[in-house]
Amino acid sequence: MKLTLKIWRQPDAQTTGKFVTYQLDDVSPDMSFLETIDLLNQNLILADGEPIAFDHDCREGICGSCAMYINGRPHGADKHNTTCQLYMRSYRDGDTITIEPWRANAFPVIKDLMIDRSAFDRIIQSGGYISVNTGNAIDANTTPIGKDIADAAFADAMCIACGACVAACKNSSAMLFVAAKVSHLANLPQGQPERQRRVVNMVAQMDAEGFGSCSNTGSCAAVCPKEISLTTITQLNREYRQARF
Repeated sequence: MKLTLKIWRQPDAQTTGKFVTYQLDDVSPDMSFLETIDLLNQNLILADGEPIAFDHDCREGICGSCAMYINGRPHGADKHNTTCQLYMRSYRDGDTITIEPWRANAFPVIKDLMIDRSAFDRIIQSGGYISVNTGNAIDANTTPIGKDIADAAFADAMCIACGACVAACKNSSAMLFVAAKVSHLANLPQGQPERQRRVVNMVAQMDAEGFGSCSNTGSCAAVCPKEISLTTITQLNREYRQARF
């Protein structure tokens, strides 16, 4: 396929960026989206150009680092998918594809398509963990958990902290991310001792990082590659009210 790629280029956070247009003439429909950028970078390097900086790691839809806004949608055209699992068969010969980084004050651009998502790390550091003694692995068998509770905890634990929810939200809210992390641990018996302190600290850190408020439009859940449900935000609000009052 022949494709036109309009890609955001920005040397660093202090420099104004712009879209730059590139042409690719030999894109296979069986390529992943990241492999297409690899191909473009190979061409740029051979022409003594500056390759495009972008984040990636596992390329298996697990790590969440392949954060890209593609044609106005986080992670591209396919629903419930990460950029690395998006394949060029989703596009047609002659298409123009616009690629840019997440747009949020809490996710400053590092370079080109790379953004700094360490705000998420600091939210986790503020309380998204269990520090009490929960015993050894064999002790887990002595703590029965109902299947419905285990399933709910597992579903929330699927969050890969990619930031698509923030990118899709008109307020750049991180509520779906924080809700998934809070609900995951709140549903488990091991998370009970620090339950109230956890939600208060994580919400406070979320606000301190500059994320916007939630207005319940549902855009976050619509683009989440792991299908985290909006009901987690309901649980987060309930946990926070109980902890504060």
